[in-house]
Amino acid sequence: MIDLALTGGRVLDPGRGFDAIADVCIDAGRIVGIAPAGSAPAARATIDAAGLWITPGLIDMHVHLREPGGAHKETIATGLAAAAIGGFTAVAAMANTSPVNDTPDVTRWMLARAAEVDGPRLLPIAAVTRGLAGEELTDFVALRAAGAVAFSDDGMPIRRADVMRRALVAARGVGAPIIAHEEDPELACGGVVDAGPIAERLGVPGMPGAAEERMIARDCALAAETGGAVHIAHVSTAAGIARIRDARARGVAVTAEATPHHFTLAHDAVLRHGTLAKMNPPLRSEEDVAAVRRGLADGTIEVIASDHAPHHADEKARDLRTAPFGIVGLETALALTLACVHAGVLSADAAIRALSFAPARILGLQSGRLTEGAVADVTLIDPDLRWTVDARAFRSLGRNTPFDGAELRGRAVGVCLAGRLRGDVDQRRRR
Repeated sequence: MIDLALTGGRVLDPGRGFDAIADVCIDAGRIVGIAPAGSAPAARATIDAAGLWITPGLIDMHVHLREPGGAHKETIATGLAAAAIGGFTAVAAMANTSPVNDTPDVTRWMLARAAEVDGPRLLPIAAVTRGLAGEELTDFVALRAAGAVAFSDDGMPIRRADVMRRALVAARGVGAPIIAHEEDPELACGGVVDAGPIAERLGVPGMPGAAEERMIARDCALAAETGGAVHIAHVSTAAGIARIRDARARGVAVTAEATPHHFTLAHDAVLRHGTLAKMNPPLRSEEDVAAVRRGLADGTIEVIASDHAPHHADEKARDLRTAPFGIVGLETALALTLACVHAGVLSADAAIRALSFAPARILGLQSGRLTEGAVADVTLIDPDLRWTVDARAFRSLGRNTPFDGAELRGRAVGVCLAGRLRGDVDQRRRR
């Protein structure tokens, strides 16, 4: 007798191209087999997954959990609770905490705090440079040994090409990627929204797309030279995507992610939502939104990540110039991605690949699969469940979302964390 059987669901395992109605068999915290529908062995617990998708546990490789130092915005506990509600079984937390995650002690503290919470897995991303100052490299070897899965100064661009070059070499030496926030400060010039008619109408500084494209071009060239792996965070422009597509065609070790807000909203959203639509990179033109969608569809952009960035309501209540960048996304990312599936932009396989297998591969994780012997991190999704976003009900402390009140279709209804079922799976499905 096995511990758990998930029966009769649509099993999607993009890593091996598996897509069929089947039973997923779990025992002792691991996948022990995928059986034809109706043929799972006797189990101590069974979930009738008819009408649901059974997928590898979703992984968000770009979140800001704010601890240590920013518990008024988010804690590791509340962030991981939001992740579970959103269908994520692992999240990679950026280093821009206080203190910055630039020493093994901070990395170990984050992991210890996550272990106390007993929720989705926390994957620390350590800083590239000490204090995110863009000058002195951190100790990549020690940070990797402490548990860091990647290196990023996200929120801050690495201005100096020589520093980025040395970082790519160091990261290659420990088998980890550099995750790059691509923004040329000389071109960005303190912009707060996309440069162009919206910025002019609002009378605020604009951030041109060329600020992103220029840095992407630089870092693709450095990756080609060094053999290091660079992952482009939250790509937002057609020109930047073209640079990535060209580099990938030449065999450069470059990958990229897109956020749901960048493939759902255009720059005019700031007219409706104010600071709740202020993020970095900013929302771009309709043409850029279409380019992001095409990049996801053709595989140029391999990953979908939320860039979950919680802020206190008082901070977002400031004016557009001084309010902080960022929105929360852990609890809406899946549904916004499924909107692309329902619209025919992405296949179900492509969407789940971008949310599980691809981030696992880039971060070098032994997850993102439903193969026999794999740890049983699994997400159960009702692709047709209709619901209305209520930011007041978020498990995250952050309420800063432009999607509050939006009617969405599709939602995670439960996750398995090492075979332990969590979530709101209908009791009628349990037996």
